[in-house]
Amino acid sequence: MNTDKKEFAAFPEEEALVPSRSRAQEFFRLLNKNRLAFAGLAIFILFFLTAVAGLVLTSGTKPVLDPALVRLPEKLRPPLSRPNLQVLRPEQIPRLGIYLLGTDDLGRDVFARMLQGAWVSLTVGFVAVGISVVVGIFMGGIAGYFGQEQIRADRILVLILLFLGIGLAFLAHPSLGILLFALGICLWILCGRAKLRLEGSPWARFLFAETISVDTLIMRLVDIMLCFPSFFLILTVVALLPASIYNIMIVIGLTSWMGTTRFVRAEFLSLREQDFVTAAKALGVSKWRIIFRHMIPNAMAPVLVSATIGIATAILTEAGLSFLGFGVPPPHATWGNILSDGKRFIFDAPWLTFEPGLAILIVVLSFNLFGEGLRDILNPKLRERY
Repeated sequence: MNTDKKEFAAFPEEEALVPSRSRAQEFFRLLNKNRLAFAGLAIFILFFLTAVAGLVLTSGTKPVLDPALVRLPEKLRPPLSRPNLQVLRPEQIPRLGIYLLGTDDLGRDVFARMLQGAWVSLTVGFVAVGISVVVGIFMGGIAGYFGQEQIRADRILVLILLFLGIGLAFLAHPSLGILLFALGICLWILCGRAKLRLEGSPWARFLFAETISVDTLIMRLVDIMLCFPSFFLILTVVALLPASIYNIMIVIGLTSWMGTTRFVRAEFLSLREQDFVTAAKALGVSKWRIIFRHMIPNAMAPVLVSATIGIATAILTEAGLSFLGFGVPPPHATWGNILSDGKRFIFDAPWLTFEPGLAILIVVLSFNLFGEGLRDILNPKLRERY
């Protein structure tokens, strides 16, 4: 043991190369120095715990706090007011003994509705961003790795049918979606068999001779999607679909993947020239294994930043849709429809407007601050400031 210590001490420059902190310790050290990002993370954790508490306390047939319980004699009561026990039945008395955040125009407890709305906002934000991140990583990875490889027109038509089928199957028309998906599979098989038979015909020249690069195809699709104002595109699609929290999450996710696609594509264009990718190709590793096993983990830093800020955008979008009456349908309470109900009583009961509005402001700001902090910490050039 002593010999090892003496040999190690003989090379002080090697001792200096030993990292003094782990990656997690370095991350939290830098996060602690960025006070705004740390505050954003603290508020996010508080919001998460509040949302989980809202799910537990407001769910079930006999919830602890019933957000749908109507008390008409107690309508528009201000925050911290005590209930009038003479006009309430025993089951209508609030569990806390007071109306912590007041009541609305139907006498419903605003605190219970805000708790339920917190869980709805958290679910919509995370699921929608999860969908957009998965789609963005897949599209950006293909565009960045395969680059200028050519794809035939028949394959493009097959991909369009497959994506339309998947989208319709998850949204409003599962039978039509399954039909389009099956049609795409059949077209893929038939095109492969009919290639030789159609040799020399105009259809063959169109289907099998016309090609476009994978990168060009995907990035032009991104450009087309970015041409549409996101909120109005979501509003139009949601208005045509049945009112459902699942449709809201899927639509927001499928209309917000373009930024992630661009980030992943840019990272892949850099990573595919690295030595570890060249070594994996030389060892005969499959293309898809190189993409998902080796390249995507190294391209996740900008995706995490984009996803964190995207959650705030998704929460804000859902609140806007609910405020306009196109969001999550009743009986679910959301911050957006609480805000919408309160706009009629802006002077008589201003707390119905201020409470959900302030909650949306704080939560969205916390995600944005934490996202900016992640950007500084994960970027080596910006990290030097700390």
